[in-house]
Amino acid sequence: MIGIIDYGLGNLSSVFNALKKIKFDAEIFSEPKKINNYSRIILPGVGSFKKGMNNLTENNWDFEIKKYVSTGKPLLGICLGMQLLFSEGEEEGFSNGLGIIDGKVKKMQTNRSYKIPHVGWNSLKILKNHQLYKNIKQNIDFYFVHSFSCIPDKEDSILAYFEYDKNFVASIAKENVVGTQFHPEKSLPSGLKILKNFAEWRI
Repeated sequence: MIGIIDYGLGNLSSVFNALKKIKFDAEIFSEPKKINNYSRIILPGVGSFKKGMNNLTENNWDFEIKKYVSTGKPLLGICLGMQLLFSEGEEEGFSNGLGIIDGKVKKMQTNRSYKIPHVGWNSLKILKNHQLYKNIKQNIDFYFVHSFSCIPDKEDSILAYFEYDKNFVASIAKENVVGTQFHPEKSLPSGLKILKNFAEWRI
C-alpha cells in the first residue's frame, strides 16, 4: 500500500487517481503516526517552502518522515514535496527543510524572456540509470509549475535536469529517497510510468 501524505498542501486527489489508474493501491492519510502502515510514501506539495515546512513541523510530520526514511522504505517527493527534502529554502524568507538532501532551494534566475513561474512542458535530460526512469526515453516532456529550484550540494544526487534558459534540477535521488520537480500525475502517459516505476521499486 502506498501512502500519500496530507499535510494541508498538495495535489492529493490527482496523485491518488493517477495511482488508481495504473492499478496500485494507495491511501491519503493525515495522521503522522500512521506512516509506518505503508510500504512506500509520497510527499506531494503545492505552495511555498515556508508554509510547507510550517505545516510539517506543527504536526510532527518532519520527525515521522525522517524516521520513516531511516528504515530504508522508499519515499517520493513531488514538486514542493521534493523541495522540502532539502536542507533549506528561501521562499517567503529563510526556512530549514527536512535536511534529507543536502542543498538549498532558491528562486529561479533566468533571462527576462523566460517567464517565472515556470509553467508548462519541458523535456528531461536523464543523467543516470535509475529505477525511476526505467523505460523512459531521453527528451520526453513532463509538466512543471514552480518558481524555485533545488540546488544540491553534491551533483551526484541529480537524476535529471531540464533546460529553461539554463539547466535546472528536474529530479534527485539519495538511497531510498527520490524526487521530481515536475508533476508525474499531470504528465500523462510518461508520468504514469514514473509512478509505476516508483511503486515497483525494490531497494
